[in-house]
Amino acid sequence: MLSFPNAKINIGLNIVEKRPDGFHNIESVFYPVNWCDALEIIPAEELRFESSGLPIPGDQSNNLCLKAWHLLSSSQPVLAGKAAAFHLHKVIPMGAGLGGGSADGAFALKILNEIFSLGLSTAGLQHFARQLGSDCAFFIENRPIYCFHKGDEFEEFSLNLKGKYIVIVNPAIHISTAEAYSGVIPQKPGVSLKEALMQPISTWEGLIKNDFEKKLSEKYPAIADTKKTLYQQGALYASMTGSGSTVYGIFETEKDLKTQFPDFAVWQGFLN
Repeated sequence: MLSFPNAKINIGLNIVEKRPDGFHNIESVFYPVNWCDALEIIPAEELRFESSGLPIPGDQSNNLCLKAWHLLSSSQPVLAGKAAAFHLHKVIPMGAGLGGGSADGAFALKILNEIFSLGLSTAGLQHFARQLGSDCAFFIENRPIYCFHKGDEFEEFSLNLKGKYIVIVNPAIHISTAEAYSGVIPQKPGVSLKEALMQPISTWEGLIKNDFEKKLSEKYPAIADTKKTLYQQGALYASMTGSGSTVYGIFETEKDLKTQFPDFAVWQGFLN
């Protein structure tokens, strides 16, 4: 079965407090975008994993697709004695704040649930996704949502950007989550994110922020330069997403900006 795990952007990202377990509580709105990997999984006689596209760093056993398999195979009796073959074609940049790896893991859970008829509900899939990573659970339903806690708890929130155009620019800087958090002092925001998002997009620049962005922009000027260029080109709102280094701009109408960023990976398209 072939699927296309997609990226997400964060619209606002507030680091609210550090938790006793060492993680952080955040609040953000996750919004899916159509920058996609390709993931195919089929039943097989032995477990196999192959990848193409962008090279995936690290040990293969740490890939979230395989972790999804091991998580389900250790808990679902119907998978006893069975195996699967995975092929992941990697397109979404890694360490970029786009959630590509999390999407791959979550989509693997959904595919395995379907091809092996596991019968897991949405809540059941989210339960396993949370064990893979904090934002994996978002990709089970894969729709705009307000998130809090570690980024793995959700609350309904109406935000419709359908028809707006987005340009996403990755300046080829890999930022680990640990590096991103090292420059942040958690604090509750002065402006409610949910209230701010109810205002016109043209006002978001002064109301909505990503707490990772300031320190990382000082360390990596390409982040600030990219954001500045997006605004100069007419963006209604621009921001770094996740823990960086990717920056996006939301536009009223279609805009081709690939020539503005010849050395960076750029994806652009309409929002759903």
